[in-house]
Amino acid sequence: MKRAFVTGASGFIGAAVVRRLLALGWDVAVLQRGSSLGQRLHGLEPRLRAIVSGGDAVAGFAAELREWQPAAVFHLGWAGVGNVHRNDAAVQLGNVQFACELASVCADCGVRHFIGAGSQAEYGPKRVLITESECATPTTLYGAAKLSACVLTQRICELAGLRHAWLRIFSTYGPGDNPDWLLPSLIRQLLAGQRPSLTACEQTWDFLHVDDAAAAFEAVAARSATGIFNVASGVELPLRQVIEMVRDLVNPQAELGFGEVPYRPDQVMRMQVCVQRLLQLAGWRGQRMLAEGLAELVAAVRLEPGCIAAN
Repeated sequence: MKRAFVTGASGFIGAAVVRRLLALGWDVAVLQRGSSLGQRLHGLEPRLRAIVSGGDAVAGFAAELREWQPAAVFHLGWAGVGNVHRNDAAVQLGNVQFACELASVCADCGVRHFIGAGSQAEYGPKRVLITESECATPTTLYGAAKLSACVLTQRICELAGLRHAWLRIFSTYGPGDNPDWLLPSLIRQLLAGQRPSLTACEQTWDFLHVDDAAAAFEAVAARSATGIFNVASGVELPLRQVIEMVRDLVNPQAELGFGEVPYRPDQVMRMQVCVQRLLQLAGWRGQRMLAEGLAELVAAVRLEPGCIAAN
């Protein structure tokens, strides 16, 4: 049985990666920072080995990781993802240090493949088709920290003889997403009979279901693929169209406040992503159609505790 170690397992994408690995027969250990593994992994605890963090440093759990000896490490843990901390230097530098420490310890643990979660934020706003060779020009400290972690962990792994892969994730969605993110927040407002205030939504974005994103991580590990990979659907859609699809699933008569919120100065207006490298080297392509995935998300939000539906 293949052994994996996953950081950030309680997060939206991390939990999906854990579920994917378990479904395909991996033996999975996860990094536990709090008193439990979190709501997203509820019910999976008996199938997982919890490696409890002794603090913010890798040294706190390195001995147990060496004992576990995973074949692959999936590093998805990252603090300060939300807008409040995206330009917090101390938080983002801490993320880079943790990633480097983890990659360094992997060399002593029998690890053969280090697979890290990068971000579209590493590229910065682009108006061209984004391939993995596109120049990275991040506009936030979050994006700069992700880029730094990519470069540094890649070099650490090269020196230790480990395979290294870095998956730059674009916009994901699905059940279990952060309630403050665009689509879940929009659905909750519509269910409550509210009129959501939005930007003009002239952006064209790429949305990928979280289960497809998780499948990309497992496919890279299964194929022993290395290098940088874009993780996206490869389909660019007007954001206004996606918003209206969600509205029609909840209440086709609901009003939408397009243009009531200004764009951020670094607003991503176009998200055209090339995913051919994932297909060629890992045999991966997205499977979930957007209409199906959005219907699933709306149904999941309706069932959440505390969700208030208008009469």
